[in-house]
Amino acid sequence: MTQNRRSFLTHSAALWPAAGLAAEAAAQPAAAPAAGGSLRLGIVTYNIAKDWDLDTIIKNLTAVKMDGVELRTTHAHGVEPSLSAEKRAEVRRKFADSPVRIAGLGTTCEYHSSDPEALKKQIELTKEWILLAKDIGTGSVKVRPNGLARNVPEEKSLEQIGKSLKECGAFAAGHGIRLQLEIHGSETSRIPRIKKILDYAEMHPAVWLCWNSNQNDLLDGGLESNFQLLKGRIGQVHMRDLFLEEYPWKRLVQLLQEIRFPGFCLLEVPESADPQRVLSYARALFRAYQGAA
Repeated sequence: MTQNRRSFLTHSAALWPAAGLAAEAAAQPAAAPAAGGSLRLGIVTYNIAKDWDLDTIIKNLTAVKMDGVELRTTHAHGVEPSLSAEKRAEVRRKFADSPVRIAGLGTTCEYHSSDPEALKKQIELTKEWILLAKDIGTGSVKVRPNGLARNVPEEKSLEQIGKSLKECGAFAAGHGIRLQLEIHGSETSRIPRIKKILDYAEMHPAVWLCWNSNQNDLLDGGLESNFQLLKGRIGQVHMRDLFLEEYPWKRLVQLLQEIRFPGFCLLEVPESADPQRVLSYARALFRAYQGAA
């Protein structure tokens, strides 16, 4: 229950068998309705697809009937702010010509540094990702807290993260993009702290949440209480190994159905020698949790 996210993914790999939503809809064609229900399922390129180029991503996800993909930074697909205008148009075209949607861009932008110059660079980098998202046809950019600033009072650190998000949110709103704040970090993945960050961001309409399916969701009142606290701001969902029972996956899916969640549920799947089979199994289990055939 206390494993951190990275060690959990590493450990679970051996057990595998071999959200800006209106803006998203405007930015690219709507995904086909998910079979048997409204929840849309996709993947994060971390880690099962980290070595796939764009054509491979589209081919493999089409084959296993995934609805979307979050393109996480530093992976082989190469979708980064350094892309030329020509390359951005090419990325947009490739996905527009496929049944797979770009669910969002997964950045590592974070706002807890006590160094003003480092913080400024993170904010400016966030803005570059927002412009990239607009150009390639997705309405979503994922950012994160990654902990609290050292040698700074906790409340001051949460305030800095929130105010930085508000600034980035204002820029995002001007380009039809939503920021998805990943519930992330050993300290900042606690739901009460996330709620304070949102409050310091003054609930900016372009600032949403990426529900990250952390074990910390089960603290501070438990899954039901934490979900109810944030449900109006959840724009996308990250999920891990659905075959493991450390997290109440079925109940999470039910809660998402109850609020008619229109965003993407995105699997963070460990690497596998048979990735399409693994993704097919995961999709089948997700649909079973959803009550679909």
